[in-house]
Amino acid sequence: MTTLTDEQAVDEAISRGFVDPVGEAFPVPHTGGEEQGNALYLDVAALLDGGIPDPPAPVLLHRDDGNAIFYAAQVNLIFGDPESGKTLVAQAAASEALIAGRKVLFVDIDHNGPQATISRFLDMEVPEKVLRDPELFRYVEPEDKAHLMAVVKDAKKWRPAVAVVDSVGELLPLMGLNSNSPDDFTLAHTAVLKPMAMVGTAVLAIDHLPKNTESRASGPTGTAAKRRAIGGVSIRVTINEQFTPGRGGSAFLSINKDRHGGLRRHCPAEGKEPSVGQFKLDSSTDRIRWTVTTPQLGEAAAAVGVNVADLAELDRLDPPPKSVNDVKDRLSWGTTRAMDTLREWRSRRSRAVPEERGTGGADAVPTFPPLGVGNGERPEGSAKGAKGAPPDAVLPSEPDSPHGWWVASNRPEHPNCLACRAMRPETA
Repeated sequence: MTTLTDEQAVDEAISRGFVDPVGEAFPVPHTGGEEQGNALYLDVAALLDGGIPDPPAPVLLHRDDGNAIFYAAQVNLIFGDPESGKTLVAQAAASEALIAGRKVLFVDIDHNGPQATISRFLDMEVPEKVLRDPELFRYVEPEDKAHLMAVVKDAKKWRPAVAVVDSVGELLPLMGLNSNSPDDFTLAHTAVLKPMAMVGTAVLAIDHLPKNTESRASGPTGTAAKRRAIGGVSIRVTINEQFTPGRGGSAFLSINKDRHGGLRRHCPAEGKEPSVGQFKLDSSTDRIRWTVTTPQLGEAAAAVGVNVADLAELDRLDPPPKSVNDVKDRLSWGTTRAMDTLREWRSRRSRAVPEERGTGGADAVPTFPPLGVGNGERPEGSAKGAKGAPPDAVLPSEPDSPHGWWVASNRPEHPNCLACRAMRPETA
């Protein structure tokens, strides 16, 4: 099946009335500033004169180690099974922005409803005065294609920091497009998602997994077209503890794609879909408290239902396993256990993830957590002997060390870090 090129997608979107032909020619690549004109070619000399910027880093939905998950000015995807927590993750990200006083657009095509959506924002401790202010928060449940396209046009002027689109599965039918067509997804992306990202918005598009077992392993429906279109990060959400009103729950988050590598570099180097951490929700009180934990080795395996000990068993096989039947014969396992474990074991031996920057295989992907890469922080010093530190503890040698930056930034403390604790005024 052929796939529309970017130029063909724009032409088709114009012909179907999704895009105004005036000023909507396919833009030059985003260079990190406001240089999104319609020039035929990018001015490479001007770019070099200004200095090539570092690859972008995620800025939205911070984990408890201070690293964020979603990118600004990009289309990010959140996908998973029904009731896995996809919308909860998106609303937590939007809440973080609203509490910080930033603009949020919530496009409710999935008919969650205004009462449920706004009540949840209030429970997530978004101030009522923020939700009342249309310059900070806008909610819409589009009635038809014309209504949706008017919202997109307005968003390009309003420039929200975050736009939640829930969901892609309902977006295409609303526009009269086929949910199973890669070309139709490309049209929807060109007409709705991309225009908002191009004005600096962190677009969080929510999507579902297909029913087919093999397709589910790759990602959401129409995977090839969607993976190509995602300029930020694509996050798989897998339920761990079912989300229950009055109690809460948790879900595993894992990377399906990270074009710039800014999130992957802060995750354990394990398999094609490393763990981002766990999204945990506590609703046992009249407030909803959420956290995204620091990823741990073994969570990626747990997310796909594989036991870490079983992976170790395959590591010990000599010669290495060749097939599911080989595993079954040598370890006396059942078919499902052998198949799932072998698939995950093979993914961890993959040396590269194509199309993504900063992910050139296991040797090129630092294990968690590379404090300081891409954040303007300096390498660790080697001073020792802080109060309560073991003899071999590595501690900062100067005030502006990475740990000094971490503490001064008021971010959550670098987990289990004696150096950070030693620099806190109350522990000095």
